[in-house]
Amino acid sequence: MLKKLALIVGALLAALLVFTITRPDDFRVQREIEIKAPPEKIMPLLTDFKQFGQWSPWEHLDPKMQREFSGAPSGPGAIYAWQGNDDVGKGRMEILSATPEKVVIKLDFLSPFEAHNTAEYTLSRQGENTRMTWAMFGPANFLTKLMGVFISMDSMVGKDFEKGLSQIKQVAEKP
Repeated sequence: MLKKLALIVGALLAALLVFTITRPDDFRVQREIEIKAPPEKIMPLLTDFKQFGQWSPWEHLDPKMQREFSGAPSGPGAIYAWQGNDDVGKGRMEILSATPEKVVIKLDFLSPFEAHNTAEYTLSRQGENTRMTWAMFGPANFLTKLMGVFISMDSMVGKDFEKGLSQIKQVAEKP
């Protein structure tokens, strides 16, 4: 009986591993919102890391979080590094490019797990409003794929993106 149980468990583990290997080699999480403000009012909130505290969904999860700003004061070359509790971990962001329509950020998570992704904010004028899209994408290594079998990256950070977009909307729509 114990032998049969061990074979069943082994077969299930093998099936899980095979299924994990067949998962996509990358991921993308994306959310959008319409903001009653022009792109010019939103852009500084994205290109100046010192303004992230006004809207980022992670900024207030650890009151003792350590922040370090370096590089350019804003725009390409601006760098923001942080270290905090398990809710925020440790990481670094660097703005790679910023145009009136798009900001691209290199995003390196160092703990509680290591990951190297890209964050992208896209702004498109919609009359007097702006459609803002927030996306994060990157490679999915084996561990990411295995975790994705049980919980998707979208369900892990999608709600945070929605909260952040709602908060940036509130800030940008202030007179």
